[in-house]
Amino acid sequence: MAGADALTEAARKLAAGGELAFLRARHRFHWGEALPWVVALAAFFVFPGYHQLGTQILIAVLFTLSIDLILGYAGIVSLGHAAFYGTGAYIAGIIASKMGWHEPISGMLAGAAIAAVVGFLSGWVLLRTKALTLLMLTLSFTIVLQELANEEEQFTGGADGLRGITIDPVFGLFPFNLWHDTSYLYTLAVLFLVFLGVRALINSPFGQSLRGIRENERRMHAVGAPVHMRLVIVYTISAGIAGAAGALLAQTTQFVSLETLGLLLSGDVLIMIIIGGYGRLYGAFVGAPIYLILQDQLAKLSPTYWQFGLGLVLVLVVLYAPRGVLGIFEDIGRRFGKKP
Repeated sequence: MAGADALTEAARKLAAGGELAFLRARHRFHWGEALPWVVALAAFFVFPGYHQLGTQILIAVLFTLSIDLILGYAGIVSLGHAAFYGTGAYIAGIIASKMGWHEPISGMLAGAAIAAVVGFLSGWVLLRTKALTLLMLTLSFTIVLQELANEEEQFTGGADGLRGITIDPVFGLFPFNLWHDTSYLYTLAVLFLVFLGVRALINSPFGQSLRGIRENERRMHAVGAPVHMRLVIVYTISAGIAGAAGALLAQTTQFVSLETLGLLLSGDVLIMIIIGGYGRLYGAFVGAPIYLILQDQLAKLSPTYWQFGLGLVLVLVVLYAPRGVLGIFEDIGRRFGKKP
């Protein structure tokens, strides 16, 4: 018996050691992961005249990262994620313009927190539905919030938008200026910190359970996993990230419009993650820049018909790269015998 107990204990330790090694491997950073950040920092110095566009791209990456968290890892399809983006934008804007609180970091965190609360309350109800019903409810929820923002003109500015947003220097040292250099670096720092949190989350056991729910929800129910609660939790986290992106938009542009709660924005962010490749963590870093740069250049070429070009690109991606741009690189990696 003693020998059997010793073997059992040894097997347990071996299994625990293997699991620990597996977790370490998943959390270990690879040199290729530094590429987006190197590119972002290089762009700051190489393209000094494009800091405003760069800031918008970084905010879009953060927003796209939030939708990738629920779509790519939990399988939640939403047509109303702009609800949380707009909530964060309006909260940060109202705090600065109506309440006189101009400190940027706390204002951004407040926008993210309120958006997360809205995400939790709405997700608790909406995530009990599936498929087309869920799509329509998320869309309807966003329309309701947009109409509410339109009616409460004394707080939101209504159709004219929320103006008069002034933000103090970051840490009292780095003021927001016309060159948008502070805006760019401030947004990049927030994106980096959020990315680290999302990366740790999806590589954790909780993240693995989300993949299980995405692949086979009934089986996860059968093994006793609290499926609904986990979906609500990840939906809340995603809403908070989207709210942080919206708050950054309000602080860096010093203006909030009803478009931040619009259907078009919810559609845009879905297009971004489809172009980049969802469920791959870095799809947001590819899809958002491609989409916004294409939008900027096509609008310069044809102010009237630029949307035709974007539609054509999306059709080509869906037909020939259904797993997004990152999927193409994965196929190339497999062809040359390298792990993607």
